[in-house]
Amino acid sequence: MDILVLYYSRDGAVADMAQQIARGIESVNNCTARLRTVPNISTVCEATEDSIPANGPPYVTLTDLQECSGLALGSPAYYGNMASPLKHFIDTTTPSWLSGELAGKPAACFTSAGTMHGGHETTLLSMMVPLFHHGMVLLGLPYSATYLNETTSGGTPYGASHYAGTDHQQKFTTEETELCQQLGQRLAQTAVALAK
Repeated sequence: MDILVLYYSRDGAVADMAQQIARGIESVNNCTARLRTVPNISTVCEATEDSIPANGPPYVTLTDLQECSGLALGSPAYYGNMASPLKHFIDTTTPSWLSGELAGKPAACFTSAGTMHGGHETTLLSMMVPLFHHGMVLLGLPYSATYLNETTSGGTPYGASHYAGTDHQQKFTTEETELCQQLGQRLAQTAVALAK
């Protein structure tokens, strides 16, 4: 089963989270993670990104959505909302919505913020809203997830999160890393269960 891990990362923390979520996905038999990102957008209408990123995973296409058995969606927190490059891509998914191809598939969200109370949960919720419109089955982290009760950094019942610090130099805590992996594992296990 192919689980799409789609994210936007400006300073690298969300990309690192995506790698940990992919590890969790791939810990489940017969599940693979397909990492994809979105191009940055410009306030200058004429500016365009190259069609292939200079490094990291390829840019997402609607075909990636069509082929996935589940979706992990990640973004940095910008004033309690997802980043505009990710929202820009989601706004192009009307064909997927019209066809219903994501309906019934599991999804989960993850985020990173520069401050401890920098909008982690509202950013996760902002990513969930269009996924509900697509008819996806939204997953969070239950309190049975070992580290959710122990974390003093990132981690919420709404999804995985990371406290990056205002200088974006905060290292991932053990709890944050484990919760990312547990979210990926839970997403893959749910995709397998729903496919039966």
